[in-house]
Amino acid sequence: MINTTEQDSHYNHLEQLSVSEILAGINTEDQSVALSVQKALPQIEKLAEAVAQKIQSGGRLFYIGAGTSGRLGVVDASECPPTFGVPFDWVVGIIAGGDSAIRKAVEFAEDDAEQAWKDLQHYNINEKDVVVGIAASGRTPYVVGGLKTANQNGITTGCVVCNAGSAVAAEAKFPVEVVTGPEFVTGSTRMKAGTAQKLVLNMLSTTVMIQLGRVKGNKMVDMQLTNHKLVDRGNRMIMQETGVDETTAAALLNEHGSVRKAVDAYNSKKQQ
Repeated sequence: MINTTEQDSHYNHLEQLSVSEILAGINTEDQSVALSVQKALPQIEKLAEAVAQKIQSGGRLFYIGAGTSGRLGVVDASECPPTFGVPFDWVVGIIAGGDSAIRKAVEFAEDDAEQAWKDLQHYNINEKDVVVGIAASGRTPYVVGGLKTANQNGITTGCVVCNAGSAVAAEAKFPVEVVTGPEFVTGSTRMKAGTAQKLVLNMLSTTVMIQLGRVKGNKMVDMQLTNHKLVDRGNRMIMQETGVDETTAAALLNEHGSVRKAVDAYNSKKQQ
């Protein structure tokens, strides 16, 4: 494995640069991330198809990771229910060190190769599920061990890593390798690698949810109406879909609780 995420930055003497120069350098490096993700699209496609198939068959998607990678998995998982109206346990993010590690780093938590499987056991993981390991370096013991044991138990595995030929990718049945190269600050994989992982997770969960019918046209018709902004958006979606005025749309949304149900009820009544 060539550990490009740990290679020296293309920039030096960062402390001597002006604010403008620092920002320009970071921005230049960030522009390469989307192109790196583009090269991995065939791998992302295979993983997305596998995940959608598993969830359609009653399974769940689990993310496991440590540090920034673990936090990104937790973020993506936590955003699926409000965005797509799915049960909270369809997509689950697990971070090494437990939920407290989301806010404060837990020393050496990522070095325990057995802990990820123990963490997964709390969710009664089984062959219907998918485990996706997230690790910028591709060598995090927590993730390697979790994927290895998942494989031994007949569970479908995938990963998102930022080095080629890694131990994590070797354990994953559906590996996604996005080679982002050296960071602006050497080894700070919360930067380009983290951005790449966030992009891939966005693509993965959104694609899966579309495949599961959780988007209609281009709208989040099953989103949870948890604030006034989303209620207003729901009203506009109903107005656009049915042609009713704002007052009628608001009444439909209030009665049925979701854009999908409101539109379906309106269309059903119209056809009677």
